[in-house]
Amino acid sequence: SLVSCHRMSAPTVWEGAGMSQLDFMHKDECVLLDMEDKIVGHDNKYESHIFCPERPRGKLHRAFSVFLFNDKGELLLQQRAKEKITFPGVWTNTCCSHPLFGYQPSEVDGPEEVKRGDVPGVKRAAVRKLEHELGISPSQVPIEDFKFLTRLHYWAADVVTHGPASPWGEHEIDYILFIQVKDVELKPNPEEVMDTKWVTYVELLEMMMPSSNLLWSPWFRIIATKFLGTWWKDLPKTLSTDLHFDPDNIHRFDCSEEHMGGAGGAGPWLDLKGSEFGDLWLGQVRVNQGKAPETPSMKHLLQKDDKNVWRLEATE
Repeated sequence: SLVSCHRMSAPTVWEGAGMSQLDFMHKDECVLLDMEDKIVGHDNKYESHIFCPERPRGKLHRAFSVFLFNDKGELLLQQRAKEKITFPGVWTNTCCSHPLFGYQPSEVDGPEEVKRGDVPGVKRAAVRKLEHELGISPSQVPIEDFKFLTRLHYWAADVVTHGPASPWGEHEIDYILFIQVKDVELKPNPEEVMDTKWVTYVELLEMMMPSSNLLWSPWFRIIATKFLGTWWKDLPKTLSTDLHFDPDNIHRFDCSEEHMGGAGGAGPWLDLKGSEFGDLWLGQVRVNQGKAPETPSMKHLLQKDDKNVWRLEATE
């Protein structure tokens, strides 16, 4: 299987020191998926996140979202750095990133780990990125303290940053992880995070009101409006019982209208209960018998201006 093959051929440990956002886009290999979260291949962050006519929503890949609470029950938010290529400057949950293919210990989970709820690969990725983005020591966030709740399938074009023909977006099956810590020391990485804030639920609702003029990540907006209040209301039970543990369902949502479009002109799909054939790339995966198809690279067509706004160069 892909997972066992990965474990045999993963000799390296992830290193982030001295690397730029573009370095990570080239080096980091995302785990590619079909609609049911089955692994179909892997590709670098560039190709996974490029929205184009051939792949209007990029390539579906695995992600995680960490919600880290302190002993007062406050949630740690971060504002993504202006240097980020996708969704720069937006407020979001504590940490959002991708488990990666090709590293040891493995960050790739199979269906049995999901069913049991231990998902050690995703949790290792979360510990890695909490340290990289926020300077949180792994000893302060033990893997066994994370609670995996459920999975969210969503997509969003980053048209707010890069305009109506944005070549960038997210298309993810997102693993939701909760954790509560007594004490945590933050040393945010300025290339990843420009601000942080501990909030109560009421304070979060106030921050998310349109009058605040704050930008929010599309995935956090979905989670906050559909699920977060219920999970947060009884945090001890959410963390210590299986009251909200749902490994069987993948909750599917289109982004809000402000994040539709992009270079591939993507529109409503998941909210219409669409199948994989509602997405060009996922339809190709299905036709290719559940394996990621060979696709031409689009990276060489990317152009960036001095304001970090990207576009796809027109082809003949």
